[in-house]
Amino acid sequence: MREIAILLTAIAMIACTNTQKKGEDMNSTLKLTQEWDKIFPKSDKVEHQKVTFKNRYGITLAGDLYTPKNIDGKASAIAVSGPFGAVKEQSSGLYAQTLAERGFVTLAFDPSYTGESGGEPRNMASPDINTEDFSAAVDFLGSLDNVDREKTGILGICGWGGFALNAAIADTRIKAVATSTMYDMTRVSAKGYDDAMDAEARYQMKKSINEARWEASANNYATLLPANNLRKEQFTGETPQFVKEYSDFYTTDRGFHPRAVNSNPDGSWATTATLSLINMPILQYASENRTPALLIHGEKAHSRYFSEDAFKALGNENKELYIVPDATHVDLYDNKAGVIPYDKLESFFKENLK
Repeated sequence: MREIAILLTAIAMIACTNTQKKGEDMNSTLKLTQEWDKIFPKSDKVEHQKVTFKNRYGITLAGDLYTPKNIDGKASAIAVSGPFGAVKEQSSGLYAQTLAERGFVTLAFDPSYTGESGGEPRNMASPDINTEDFSAAVDFLGSLDNVDREKTGILGICGWGGFALNAAIADTRIKAVATSTMYDMTRVSAKGYDDAMDAEARYQMKKSINEARWEASANNYATLLPANNLRKEQFTGETPQFVKEYSDFYTTDRGFHPRAVNSNPDGSWATTATLSLINMPILQYASENRTPALLIHGEKAHSRYFSEDAFKALGNENKELYIVPDATHVDLYDNKAGVIPYDKLESFFKENLK
């Protein structure tokens, strides 16, 4: 049963992070890569710089700040993160740079415990801390001289779409929230895809993960799950199409990044990473949300139901569910298919950050 639980956990947490060596102090001075190592080309329309900031738990986060070259006065700002645990050199950086080209000061950041950000042990998850990371990004953006702190929004991709919505519900300073190809990581961790996991299966999964704590605790909780993305040569006739799509992004030149766990064949999330996700669901107060919300999803995405259900749950009238025709989940990770609705995002944020 342990093998089954580990497999379910790994599949549920399709994501990216880094492989920081055990014992390195990630909360003192972060070692940031200064060269351009993104999966997308650098724009000549924006200024880029590496930055760091702390969340209220004292974890130092690393980010890429994108500033329009033609900025005049105080601009609106957007914090961006995702997919779940993904590094800022991938999807979040692409979204952030593109929106900066359209006039916003943007920040793509690595969440706690992942990428170039601090936090020990590595590859850990927390619905509380991961929600807080967005508010800490808002704190940082609001401290900048060229940002109007009353005009700050956030954007979450994949699993970070759920945390973005959760942050917008909790943090009244956030004036607009957008999600793209969203997952609710607490829901999928506890119930599996399409809510197919019943209480007994969930109990057996928790039992296996908790048994794994004995080994993990002896290793400072740094023990990792096996790699969570198949390579093409590992596909079988039973491999789900969405798993093939993830592989096409993370294990090929299209989306590969050396700090991304989905690109790394040697390890995944910490073996205990899903425990709080299973037991502490987010979006419990979605009906009380007052923040304007735009939820974007692909028509053919296996994950579409997450956005549809979240949209129904949001209590505010200023909300929109925007379905991209023919798009899959991964089509919205990059613009290979040319379907990311940047015009829609630009108009949404300009309308609500004013």
